[in-house]
Amino acid sequence: MLKLVHSAAPSAEDEPTTIDLDELCRLAAHQMLASALLAERRAYLDAHADLVDATGKRLVVANGYARERAVMTGAGMVEVKAPRVDDRREGEHYRSVILPAYMRKSPKVTEVLPVMYLRGLSTGDFAPALAEFFGSSAGLSASTVQRLTESWQAEHEDWAARDLSGAAYVYWWVDGVHFNVRLEEDRLCCLVIVGVRPDGSKELVALADGYRESKESWAALLRSLRDRGLAGPVLAVGDGALGFWAAIRDIFPATKEQRCWVHKTANCLDALPKRLHPQAKPALQAIYNAPDRADALTAAKAFADAFSGFPKATAKIMDDLERLLAFYDFPKEHWVHLRTTNPIESTFSTVRLRTRVTRGAGSRKAALAMAYKLLDAAQARWHNIAAPELVPLVRAGATFIDGKLHERRPPETDRGTTGTGPVAA
Repeated sequence: MLKLVHSAAPSAEDEPTTIDLDELCRLAAHQMLASALLAERRAYLDAHADLVDATGKRLVVANGYARERAVMTGAGMVEVKAPRVDDRREGEHYRSVILPAYMRKSPKVTEVLPVMYLRGLSTGDFAPALAEFFGSSAGLSASTVQRLTESWQAEHEDWAARDLSGAAYVYWWVDGVHFNVRLEEDRLCCLVIVGVRPDGSKELVALADGYRESKESWAALLRSLRDRGLAGPVLAVGDGALGFWAAIRDIFPATKEQRCWVHKTANCLDALPKRLHPQAKPALQAIYNAPDRADALTAAKAFADAFSGFPKATAKIMDDLERLLAFYDFPKEHWVHLRTTNPIESTFSTVRLRTRVTRGAGSRKAALAMAYKLLDAAQARWHNIAAPELVPLVRAGATFIDGKLHERRPPETDRGTTGTGPVAA
């Protein structure tokens, strides 16, 4: 707690004024704002000091102060009287850049309110939250939230129709994420694609309402991407239950397939008694953590033998083994990224938080727009994948065997000479 003493030699009767740090910041903000507004007016008056009318009177003069108003700032609620100017020139009017007319919230506070709503604060929580931090309960009204969601919907629609002829992605993670819609009976199924660009950065590629994870829903989305100029990725990673795989084989047949090991492990354990889970989990980990494909195949055979009494569980691995081990044909540095759809799962935790607080958005469009805004904001925090310098090689078609770049010498020429060095296959 800070104590302010107003005189250098206070008497015994004087009591020091106690003020906390936040109040001190608010008072300082009040004084600085008042000084800045006066300086702004003074600069305006000085710039037009030579303008006079026919009688020699100045055309631009000070005109007292406007009625006091409260402005919500990052330092709290500040009461301020804006200096006024009487500008008698026709068509001219003094406008403060620091404190525009009718402003009640600073730009930063105005920006943070929608973010607070987007991140999980319900409209009913604004009053106590803002009263605690800003000294005011003025937050987002229901009508303001409605305007926000409408603007987000329009933004998502524009983004979903953007031109993709200049875009390229080497890897895709795909998933269908379900959450509730408050005013509708059916749940929303978000079809999500996150991609890796040739520079190694991650980017949201597509977000659409699929109703269900069917081939038709995914095919409609993939055709939209193709028709807007986007080529298929080298590798796509996703859950084996998606209708996505049937769709991508029709639309981007050259794309290789990698099944998500997190989903596959969960599906496999569901087919085993719980008493066997402690033995099954490390056996499954031994497959996808193997240093090369040969060891992974050996570990898969060992798993199948150890749990042969549960053919449904072993079939989930052995029948899909080729697609589960596709990551061995890519750089070893990328394996940790390619074995799961974690980039989507982790990012959507924020979306689920938002929908839990509000018990779901009011409509499918509003829910989809909210998910888009959250994912769009999250992109700024996504890290590049490991060894991004290897991504262009993958895009160019270089061959990797057990995670290592396979190099070969060019064929001998007719004269029997060879090239000067190895070439990536």
